[in-house]
Amino acid sequence: MKFETIMLNGLFAACIALCVLVMSAMLRITPASVQLSGATHSATSHCATADARCARDAG
Repeated sequence: MKFETIMLNGLFAACIALCVLVMSAMLRITPASVQLSGATHSATSHCATADARCARDAG
């Protein structure tokens, strides 16, 4: 009975420590900024340029 109690207490401590580490990692992380307006190539401008090139080459 004493061995089981020690094992359960150790498992509880390990789980709490793991939860604290994961929670602190999630709270400290900062997301990377997204620069949508400063993008040099967008999907719409690329498609429009490709269509214009195809029309110019075909005609």
